[in-house]
Amino acid sequence: MAQKPRGRPKAFNDKTDQNTVQALDRGMDILTHVAQHPGRTLSEIAEDTGEAIATVFRALVTLQGHGMVEVDEPGQFWHIGPGAFRVGSAFLRRTKVVERARQPMDQLMRETGETANLGIEVKDEVFFVAQVETYEAIRAFFPPGTRAPMHSSGIGKALLAWYPEEKTRGILARKGLEKFTSLTLTSDSALLRDLSRTRDRGFSIDDQERAEGMRCVAAPIFNAHGEPVAGLSVSGPAFRMGLSDATRIGALVRAAADQVTEATGGTQPA
Repeated sequence: MAQKPRGRPKAFNDKTDQNTVQALDRGMDILTHVAQHPGRTLSEIAEDTGEAIATVFRALVTLQGHGMVEVDEPGQFWHIGPGAFRVGSAFLRRTKVVERARQPMDQLMRETGETANLGIEVKDEVFFVAQVETYEAIRAFFPPGTRAPMHSSGIGKALLAWYPEEKTRGILARKGLEKFTSLTLTSDSALLRDLSRTRDRGFSIDDQERAEGMRCVAAPIFNAHGEPVAGLSVSGPAFRMGLSDATRIGALVRAAADQVTEATGGTQPA
């Protein structure tokens, strides 16, 4: 009896140009650009992406037909559409971490008065998947889909601290240590020392390393194998979140992250 094909061609792992759909590739680039730069006109999108206006127009009209983008009249300003939200929601439903983290995040926001965030690592960067905002007028804002460097973010450092050292060094080698503020850790040795302190106390601190005037405290969430798979954080302006508050807030964040670990069937590493 012949084995039933599973739908993967022999060249499944070959990502060279001959095995990609170039029109789809361009369309995805344009969709990503609209998501990152909402409210651009057709000509602005074409200029930004380096594509011909006709090519961008065809891509946008095709994406519009699937609800992935929409255009504001008059002025022809392009924005992400509801179809993109539905696709993104499917990703969020795939992981129960988001669902299980909602209540602990709500509690964190109430206890600290600051914004609570949930993020995972995607392609060597922090990818924020959920947020519970504070009611304060001045607050941190990382909407779902926002990305951040690993080395200068609370969640990123929380994950790096519990990754195997080889994996951590690989990420740092690929992404580098870009300087964003005078407090950004820009050498491997300085960052590795900080990660060691993070493991000792159980949570990471982003002390204005990504943005001046903003602090963040974060802790990892572990899977059933004791591997860090997500991070929970509280972030806010430095004038409300002093370094002296880090121990108190860090304990709350770590307890919330441990709660999500337990709720998702995870286990603390040895």
